[in-house]
Amino acid sequence: MSARFATHVAYEPPAYALRVLEVLERAGHEAWIVGGWVRDALRGAPCHDVDVTTSALWQDGARILREAGIVVHETGTAHGTITAVVDGRPVEVTTYRVEGTYSDHRHPDEVHFVRSVQEDLARRDFTINAMAYHPKRGLLDPFGGCEDLAAGVVRAVGDPRKRFAEDALRVLRAVRFACRMGFSIEADTHKALVEMAPLLGDIAQERIGQEVSGILESGRMGWALMHEPEVIGAAIPEVTDMQGFDQLSSWHVFDVMEHTAHVCNAVEAFTAGVASLRLRWAAFLHDIGKPATLSIDENGRGHFYGHPILGAIMAERIMKRLAIPGELTRGAVALVRYHDHIIRPTERSMRRVLAILDEECTGEAMTLAHELMDLKRADAVSKQIKCAWYAVELDEMDRILRSEGSKGATVRVKDLAIGGRDVIEELGIDPGPMVGMALSQLLQAVIDGEVENTREALITELWRTAQQTE
Repeated sequence: MSARFATHVAYEPPAYALRVLEVLERAGHEAWIVGGWVRDALRGAPCHDVDVTTSALWQDGARILREAGIVVHETGTAHGTITAVVDGRPVEVTTYRVEGTYSDHRHPDEVHFVRSVQEDLARRDFTINAMAYHPKRGLLDPFGGCEDLAAGVVRAVGDPRKRFAEDALRVLRAVRFACRMGFSIEADTHKALVEMAPLLGDIAQERIGQEVSGILESGRMGWALMHEPEVIGAAIPEVTDMQGFDQLSSWHVFDVMEHTAHVCNAVEAFTAGVASLRLRWAAFLHDIGKPATLSIDENGRGHFYGHPILGAIMAERIMKRLAIPGELTRGAVALVRYHDHIIRPTERSMRRVLAILDEECTGEAMTLAHELMDLKRADAVSKQIKCAWYAVELDEMDRILRSEGSKGATVRVKDLAIGGRDVIEELGIDPGPMVGMALSQLLQAVIDGEVENTREALITELWRTAQQTE
């Protein structure tokens, strides 16, 4: 194993990291910057999290850094890791190590501290992450990480099957890195991904959720579904039913998996690549309920009655299982539930949608409604070409939605120009359920465009409906 040295990185290490290197090496130990900072500096992308690896045993490193006045936390000493804090910035410092067997396909059963940085780099996951940098000695790149960065390739260090058997989460990490950087996955590494993907069953769901979220945050879930369906399916088993599932519909040209990939891509196009994470989750899971709801009519055409409702139930179950935050889950589930909801380009229809979405996510109805328009637009252009007209109609709906927003859309009882006290005083009734019923009726009348949201108009409508019930 020969080392390749170079000196050029786009960014110099930050001063707080150089301080850690200086203190360790002044005490006679070797130290290098490793991991994501090195990879991103070579790509010309800033990275503020800096990791250091050193020949010093963690106990010696902690003592040396403390003697230099640096705060040290013993954060992972079983694996030789401490965290030094310089100028308020954390730097993880880990002793050179190699790892033993991984009986749970995630954590090493034991680690052994070694004296060679190259041995330490050899146990890392991908070549682009197996480089070390020193401001004086330059770049240490024993596995060709620079070449793979230049070629845009994710390649495992050494035998990819061994790397993935050690830590099955690396299967998803490979896809996340490829998505994040727009890279491809090297052929042997890809074959190993497919072979070892079932090992994700041994991984904690929360960790899988973090990696899947990372793929979605990259905006390239569409690529992942088309190029690594086995990996995504192993992470979320419900997805496997979408692959190759013929929709038997004249409205569709793709199977459910392919259609979903196109919707994910279209959402990125319509939002200029800045879609919210909840919209990306919704695009990913919007048709997850289709395989279970297929019915075929007498003409052999497929229908999916109720798939948005079942899809919302499944999406909520999946996201909760993956420990996705509740606020994010609620918004994504609402988008899945209403992605097929009939909306017309009228003020009344827009106000009704806003009221529905406000019940799902209080205070976020307007933002959620715009995201629903983007999801429906992406859905439309990912079907037969004859469906593209709907995307144009959605533009008119967006215009009306913006108009409602500028006027201050009335979607909740508290948005009305009168309140419960007004109802009590005007009708001479006691506080109770009748007050709430009266306000709900007024809200519906405003949403339907039958009454203006002004005090005078609402009082008039209140008396009119009261007289009708006498």
